[in-house]
Amino acid sequence: MRKNIFIGILFLVILFFGSKISFSDNKNKDNDQLYKQVELFSDTLAVIQKEYVSETKIKDLIYGALKGMLASLDPHSQFMDPDTYNELKVETRGKFGGLGIEITIKDGLLTVITPLEDTPAWKVGIKPGDHIVKINDDLTRDMTLTDAVKKMRGLPQEAVNITVLRDNEKKLLEFKIIRDIIKIKDIKYVRILENGIGYIRLIEFRENTLQELNNALSVLSKQKMKALIIDLRNNPGGLLDVAVKVTGRFLPPNKMIAYTKGRQKNQDLEFSSDAKNAILDLPLAILINEGSASGSEIVAGALQDYKRAIIIGTKSFGKGSVQTVVPLGDGSALRLTTSHYFTPSGKIIHGKGVIPDILVSREKTDSEEEDNKAKQSEKLPGGKKDFDYKADEQVLRAVNALEAIEFYKQSAKNEK
Repeated sequence: MRKNIFIGILFLVILFFGSKISFSDNKNKDNDQLYKQVELFSDTLAVIQKEYVSETKIKDLIYGALKGMLASLDPHSQFMDPDTYNELKVETRGKFGGLGIEITIKDGLLTVITPLEDTPAWKVGIKPGDHIVKINDDLTRDMTLTDAVKKMRGLPQEAVNITVLRDNEKKLLEFKIIRDIIKIKDIKYVRILENGIGYIRLIEFRENTLQELNNALSVLSKQKMKALIIDLRNNPGGLLDVAVKVTGRFLPPNKMIAYTKGRQKNQDLEFSSDAKNAILDLPLAILINEGSASGSEIVAGALQDYKRAIIIGTKSFGKGSVQTVVPLGDGSALRLTTSHYFTPSGKIIHGKGVIPDILVSREKTDSEEEDNKAKQSEKLPGGKKDFDYKADEQVLRAVNALEAIEFYKQSAKNEK
């Protein structure tokens, strides 16, 4: 039995790694060590199959081992059985029965990157950085991201109970969230705030975001926009190519926006601007916070490196790794972290985030009072929604910074 298991596992090792194993003298020691570890693995399987109290299936044991192997690498690498892989391939197109939160695993804890605006999670008061310790009756310790998403998604109008640990609270917080069909708007709140300063709230980078951004810029230009605030707070990212194109709208062509670096040369990629009619002379401020992640950090990092925009707010989340999906022969797959993102100047995003040029924290108030104020500020006659930007310290600081730039420009013109 043990011999058959060993031969089977050795065949799998050769199948997956054979193309990369060199039989030169320099590699022989590494290869010998690999085979010894495979033998140890096969010994363990043989003991389990013979001695474990209940009968086991070899496939279940192998799958369990592969899940543990990938989970030991980092929170984003994962072995996916065929069912899980098939779920990953289902295209949601921004519409699914869920809660409306982006999650990751940070410091070993299931952590909210951000609640998406106007979704059930956002409405009940879930906040960036919240640690989810329980979903219904299931503790999230050792729970994978995929399993957590499965538990939170489901039929609309069903309740999900979430228990949260918030860093600035001294107790666990309980939330009952009713699932809904999540319809994500790319862009919200397009308007002139004051003195020709435009404002665009960019919620997420999706297929139509660039077109919607261009439409918003056109609207603001007709209103004699002199400067622009792009609000990327609580923007969890989305499609990388769209984030690159959005950044390119404000940079000259052929400027590097981001690059990836991994162990293999084919994992080293560069992403550059290629926009025609780029907007180069419009003063620009970008708002970020701890809920800004991935694509948002690429935009903010690139525009900061080129000194094209003033970055205002708090440090971003720090999510900048690339996962590659590798299909396997039986319909399963690996999702493997293969590289990290860097800004044009070489700053790594993952685990570090983007540090604002002007650090502005929102005042800490009682969470319930803050939520009530936010919701009240959005209510207008006729059921329309708005926001009171004068009550938002970060927006006000951006307005002040852009007004100062405009004053300096006018002064320079007058001196000429």
